[in-house]
Amino acid sequence: MAAGLLSWNGLAGFVARAQTPHQSSINLGGRGWGAAEATPTTPSTEREPETIQFSAKGGIASDYIYRGTTLSDRKPAVGAGIEASYGWLYAGGTVASVKLPTQPSAEFTVSGGVRPTWQRVEFDLGITYFAYPGEMPGGPTNGIEYWETALRAAVPVGESIRVAAGYAYSPDVSNTGAWSQYAAAGFGFEVPAHLLPKDVSASFTTAAGYSWFGRQALALGGFELPAYLNWQAGVTFSHKFLNLDIRYYDTNLSKENCFVFTGDPNAAPGGRINSITNPAGLMSNWCNATVVAKLWFELN
Repeated sequence: MAAGLLSWNGLAGFVARAQTPHQSSINLGGRGWGAAEATPTTPSTEREPETIQFSAKGGIASDYIYRGTTLSDRKPAVGAGIEASYGWLYAGGTVASVKLPTQPSAEFTVSGGVRPTWQRVEFDLGITYFAYPGEMPGGPTNGIEYWETALRAAVPVGESIRVAAGYAYSPDVSNTGAWSQYAAAGFGFEVPAHLLPKDVSASFTTAAGYSWFGRQALALGGFELPAYLNWQAGVTFSHKFLNLDIRYYDTNLSKENCFVFTGDPNAAPGGRINSITNPAGLMSNWCNATVVAKLWFELN
């Protein structure tokens, strides 16, 4: 069984400002609480390379979805992130509430990398470490902490359209012994400003990704984790530093493979039995279609 693949601090001194012009942020399967997890919302040409730039975000979501699967057991989650950048370089961290099989107290990430621009294409090459303090000791994986490296690219097409693509790799996802690879692409459309009230922006974004994996350690069965597609689409409204996103998520994982992938402790019997991957025929709802509302602030 793949156990746990899914696995506000006070902020002062930041000046809140509207992101003008607002650029569609296309999430390619990142955690969503930090700037390093999504394509940049501010064009690289607007950064001041001689100074250190700071940004922070925090908010609440009706469900914490990562690449189509819930990390919060279909319950609300809160999260926050902070980032510093200097020219092309950036580093940051996030914290989020989670409900996972290993029962960690929270999820922490630490990220760093570079964001160069070539002509109009914005690149992001970074590495992220995922930590889960307070996990239950022992177990076949002895914790689910791991690291992942990712390359993302985004380019505007005219004034209102933006496209993005990315690839991520982990040599030992969630400490299962299996490598993971993830490829995704997305599209965004920014509603023209003259169609909206003053200081309000809106964008429609959609993306799809494909995950595939190597074999787990023998203690977890030694089989390959199930490969799957995930997709999402939604609309984001912004007013100065406040943002509201309404988004639909789904995957093509069966309920049986959802259990194999997530190790959902609330999985129920009654599904199709697989003598190797799921001998009890357990089924999970952690990968089903869902609509998520997320409200957050963003300060720069």
